[in-house]
Amino acid sequence: MYKQLAKSIRQYKKASIKAPCFVFLEVLMECIIPFIIAQLVNQIKAGCSFSTILQYGFALLILAGLSLTFGALAGIEAATASSGFARNLRKDIFYKIQDFSFENIDKFSSSSLVTRLTTDITNVQNAYMMIVRIAIRSPLLFVFSFTMAIIMGGKMALIFLLVVPILGLGLFWVAHKVMPLFKSVFKKYDALNNSVQENIQGMRVVKSYVREDYEKKKFEAAVQNVCADFTRAEKILAINNPLMQFCLYVVMVFVLSFGSYTIITSRGMDLDVGQFSALLTYSFQILNSLMMLSMVFVMITMASESAHRIVEVLSEESTLTSPENGVLEVKDGSIDFDHVSFKYSKKAERMALSNIDLHIKSGETIGVIGGTGSSKSSLIQMISRLYDTTEGTVKVGGRDVREYDLEALRNQVAVVLQKNVLFSGTIKENLRWGNKDATDEEMMEACRLAQADEFIQRFPDKYDTYIEQGGSNVSGGQKQRLCIARALLKKPKVLILDDSTSAVDTKTDALIRKAFKEFIPDTTKIIIAQRTSSVEDADRIIVMDGGRISAIGTHEELLKSSEIYREVYTSQNKAGDEDAR
Repeated sequence: MYKQLAKSIRQYKKASIKAPCFVFLEVLMECIIPFIIAQLVNQIKAGCSFSTILQYGFALLILAGLSLTFGALAGIEAATASSGFARNLRKDIFYKIQDFSFENIDKFSSSSLVTRLTTDITNVQNAYMMIVRIAIRSPLLFVFSFTMAIIMGGKMALIFLLVVPILGLGLFWVAHKVMPLFKSVFKKYDALNNSVQENIQGMRVVKSYVREDYEKKKFEAAVQNVCADFTRAEKILAINNPLMQFCLYVVMVFVLSFGSYTIITSRGMDLDVGQFSALLTYSFQILNSLMMLSMVFVMITMASESAHRIVEVLSEESTLTSPENGVLEVKDGSIDFDHVSFKYSKKAERMALSNIDLHIKSGETIGVIGGTGSSKSSLIQMISRLYDTTEGTVKVGGRDVREYDLEALRNQVAVVLQKNVLFSGTIKENLRWGNKDATDEEMMEACRLAQADEFIQRFPDKYDTYIEQGGSNVSGGQKQRLCIARALLKKPKVLILDDSTSAVDTKTDALIRKAFKEFIPDTTKIIIAQRTSSVEDADRIIVMDGGRISAIGTHEELLKSSEIYREVYTSQNKAGDEDAR
């Protein structure tokens, strides 16, 4: 885990090394100061001159200034290292997610990935800052102060060796109890983020059904769940403070009582006032180092689960990868399914697709229809290799899709998904997702084919109109047409519309299909639809049922041979007749 995380330090290695070096110098100055003060006390006791006091004072001033300077530099370098480390981690995770297949993304929920990119990385960042500064400072301060305490106080310093095991056992018990709680709480964080995400994305539905109170209660339950686990964890972690206070007071009582007794009984021969004052200072420094170590321990305990969750994403390998020297050119838009079966998970009991044997010629228009859950979308996801088949092969342009370079294949297989997504930016910027080098003329042509140019021209800023996040300032039908235009700009050999004209009226739908037939005749077009009117003029129509192909044929052939198709057609036409009446 630590090796994986260390890879993200990269250009911040210098800052990560310089911070502990400055900490070392800072601690060294801090440990010399009590020694100098002890010497000054003894000199004053012996009746030194004022010039001697000034010399010692000047030396102390320099040491204090150096300690402050080194401390500030250590803080700056630690902040630089930790912030840079967090930046690289976020970048590495985000880049990793871009390479994930749908199967990998299914493994992690979107809310969980957001938590890992935000809360988890912040925890690791804070822990790393403590590691390169406080975690270095604490042991150094303990070792230096303990060494000086032995020099100044002799056997009396051994009291610290008795305190350390007590503290160690206490911290070990705390870690043992609190780690499972943190493991649980971050999963509940994922659930909390999921609740927020669902609410914001579905805000229109929430308000339409006046379900704000229900959503508030659901959110309150998720928040309370996180709060309860954190409270339990914090209660256990709170034991650190009284445990440290106990050790502090035991040491102070021992040093004050035994030290005073030694000074009085030996009349300053075994321990003088200067040594005693230094010993007290070193006692505070030792206990301060242990207090800081305790804080580091708490932070690292919390961050360790976050680190595990981050590494889980970084270590995940995409289930879909481009082959070495993959094919870069798709010859044509022909598609062949050779006895294809598929399931979304190895643990799944049933196949989403079963024994699909289908052959589509380049340039054909294929309609796909079927009930909800009939695996229409699963079928087309095999073509652009969003998933790999479980059994059988899928070929595009006569080659197995697994032989292609992924980028080359997906550039030639354009998919307009059922859930259309537009990004914040102008219409032009959204269209150029299909082709970043598209000219204004090419964009307008694509929009004309998708029946989008007409409504774009009505906007005051036309193609420079700003699209809000998620396309919230355009209608569902407008959004679908913009997404179709975006796909057309790729000039693909295969164009797949996954129920992506459901929000447009039948007249516009017909115009889109007519434009496809006339202007991109060589492109293979696969249209998944709920309406029979959207596919009835297709060269062939595939009827899906329960993950299998139930029937294939033209509109007229299926009306005679397919009961499923006939029922759908009849029910939709009856509904249309009733509406007309």
